[in-house]
Amino acid sequence: MQRNFFRNSERALPKLLVMLWVLVSPLQAQEFGAAVAIGDGEILIGEPLNQRRGSTIYRYRQTADGWEQVGTLRAPPPARGGDYFGRFIETDGRSLLVGATLYENSTGTVWTYRREGADWEFDSVLRPDSLNVEEAFGRFGQLYDDKFFVSSLGFGGYGAVWVFERDASGAWVERATLQPEAPSAGEFFGWGLEYNGERLIVGSFAGEEGTGAAYVFSQDDEGTWFQEARLALTEGESQPGDVGSPGRPDAGTIGVGWFEGMALLGLPGREGTAGVAYAFTQEAQTGNWMYGTTLAAPDSRPGSFFGHLFHAQDGELWVSAPGAGGAGSIYRFSYDADSGQFRSTGTIANSIDVEVEDGFGATIATAGGLAVIGQPGDDDGIGSVMVMRGQAGDWASESKLLIPGRPGLPAITGGEVLCGEGGAADGFGCSRVDILSFLPTDAIGGGRGTRTNDLWGWTDPQTGREYALVARTNGIAFVDIYDPTNPVYLGSLRKTQGSQATTWRDVKVFDNHAFVVADAAGAHGMQVFDLTRLRDVGEVPEAFLPDALYGGIWSAHNIAINESTGIAYALGASYGGETCGGGLHMIDVNEPTEPTFAGCFRDNLTGRSGTGYVHDAQCVIYEGPDVEHAGKEICFGSNETALSIADVTDKDNPVSIAIASYPNVAYAHQGWLTEDQRYFFMSDELDESAAGGGRGGGRGGGGGAAGGGDGPPAMAGTRTLIWDVADLDDPILAKEHFGEVLATDHNLYIRGNLMYQSNYMSGLRILDISDPLNPIEVGFLDTVPRSDSAAMSGAWSNYPFFESGTIAVSSTGEGVFFLRYRPREIL
Repeated sequence: MQRNFFRNSERALPKLLVMLWVLVSPLQAQEFGAAVAIGDGEILIGEPLNQRRGSTIYRYRQTADGWEQVGTLRAPPPARGGDYFGRFIETDGRSLLVGATLYENSTGTVWTYRREGADWEFDSVLRPDSLNVEEAFGRFGQLYDDKFFVSSLGFGGYGAVWVFERDASGAWVERATLQPEAPSAGEFFGWGLEYNGERLIVGSFAGEEGTGAAYVFSQDDEGTWFQEARLALTEGESQPGDVGSPGRPDAGTIGVGWFEGMALLGLPGREGTAGVAYAFTQEAQTGNWMYGTTLAAPDSRPGSFFGHLFHAQDGELWVSAPGAGGAGSIYRFSYDADSGQFRSTGTIANSIDVEVEDGFGATIATAGGLAVIGQPGDDDGIGSVMVMRGQAGDWASESKLLIPGRPGLPAITGGEVLCGEGGAADGFGCSRVDILSFLPTDAIGGGRGTRTNDLWGWTDPQTGREYALVARTNGIAFVDIYDPTNPVYLGSLRKTQGSQATTWRDVKVFDNHAFVVADAAGAHGMQVFDLTRLRDVGEVPEAFLPDALYGGIWSAHNIAINESTGIAYALGASYGGETCGGGLHMIDVNEPTEPTFAGCFRDNLTGRSGTGYVHDAQCVIYEGPDVEHAGKEICFGSNETALSIADVTDKDNPVSIAIASYPNVAYAHQGWLTEDQRYFFMSDELDESAAGGGRGGGRGGGGGAAGGGDGPPAMAGTRTLIWDVADLDDPILAKEHFGEVLATDHNLYIRGNLMYQSNYMSGLRILDISDPLNPIEVGFLDTVPRSDSAAMSGAWSNYPFFESGTIAVSSTGEGVFFLRYRPREIL
């Protein structure tokens, strides 16, 4: 799946922006609390990423029993429910304006509503004629009396802000379009805005380097808007407003605002993500804007992201830090005009069910003594909102508003469920695949918002017991399947302390140890866990700690291990450590609890960013038909844009052997060799959805990125690429196989003459590849009994290598299945 602000623009996003978004917006999140507003005694809460119910705004009013939900709002037709409706919410009690940046191929729009009694009635659509697709209009908005300001981060490649005014009839009329006088590529102008009745301040990342700036606009005597100043934070600039600049920041502007006539710029990524904020003042004589002072949290620590948001309340300035203390805090300041300095007056923090990654302070709305504070990271991104009351500066938690998670499916244990003649096993569509058992996510350590992703297996060499290692958004679950009809959840290895929950967690096994990485998780590293500890588990479930933690990487999308050499390959590394451009970060794990860096390989002719990014790989001692490379350590990489084949025998001098692209590439995702190493079967994660089979964008189980261009032609079914690699220097795409159902393919593995494909919404598909160029589907079990569309939910991965024949399958929203294939009897 893909982290996506607007399509095809992720590569241009500054690193801080992605990091901050990951902090408060896990990728499979619903994000309840991502936008909040208060108006006419009503609390409005946005949930823009709910994939099942559709983007929704929830309405609450206070009763004798507390705050109760009184209604919901969804985008009017022809919106489809996944348009990010609720990107922002602005209301003054009589009008309601709602942004939706993904509407109509990320063109974006704003819907307006009017108050009719106790309800809201749809009124109109606001969208300038000058917009184009993928410009994401509706990202930030502010309603101030009869003025309304709204931004598009992608307009013209730079971003823009539009000014609307409400006329006497209540209609909104477009008055102006604001852009920087001299914008740079990747400006992201419009990241935050605030109007104080006289001036508008607009945030910007100020180009691809993300050096940060803000722009001040005002109106002349005739009402024409003009740029009054650019408040830059880089050294060496001389335009008005830059005199006395505090120096080059570590990352771009996130928060902007006003307080007592001062312009405020928040830089959450500065000081190692501790964050700071700068206040600028205007000289009375010259009108120039000058740097005034710096604000920082009194207990400043990396990961706090101080400066994310500003809010003025009762003569105080509130500055949010959604990562402070792990769960988030709001810092309060007063201003002393005589000294020109801010003084800390305390903090506001949640006191109800506090958890790391809540993201408290990500959004704020106040009215009198009532504060509504979003924490969209709560419960792995399902999100929640805190209602707080304040008096004389003392704010306390009153209640927590949340939407319950989706009820899980019931467990199936105690006996095998056969695939019947009607093609179903306990409601799951099937053919020749039986259910030995099924454990929902909440039965393997999951909670509200937890989903499964990757998995692997381990067989104890002493006892022969088989175990499934099931990755969740927040850790790894260990399941004993000695009796596969009665699996036992033994416990969990939680994610590294301080790292984020994530859609992408991957695990592999070598020498009786599990090696775990996580993508988009911050400083997670590679966890090492001694699996022999599972032989003697006390009271279950047990909370396990790792035996070692390798810090040479922070986040990584995937991990591959060559069990013949004891070399692990961290793939798609990012955020910190030695990333190797996202290529192969090689680690010697022959001493499992003492892993050591062994080298890098990247093929800069592959990957969407031209850095050699490897999404998944299989590395082997080559014993195939190409005698020239016999005995070498060869890696077959699925590198987003192509198949990459590399000789990594010499870790100090790895070399590329071949790069092979193919028609209608969307996202080269993952693959596996046949046992004779003659053929490499590969999945492309995005070709089905790009061909019109469904909606999706990927950074899958991997993971991916959004496709671009016209995309491939219509497909009849899931496409699998079959590479003839008899000559490693010249791989040939020998066949494109199309499956029986059009669903998105994810991870596939080969054992003997069978290929096991996890194809998201169509579940596990088993194909006979005795004739490699003519695969035949011989069985399946649909883990998602709803739809077979090319969507990014359902069967993520599988492990078909247990000697018992048990097949473990993870399904993201469901849990883990233990299955058995029943081959057709030959009479």
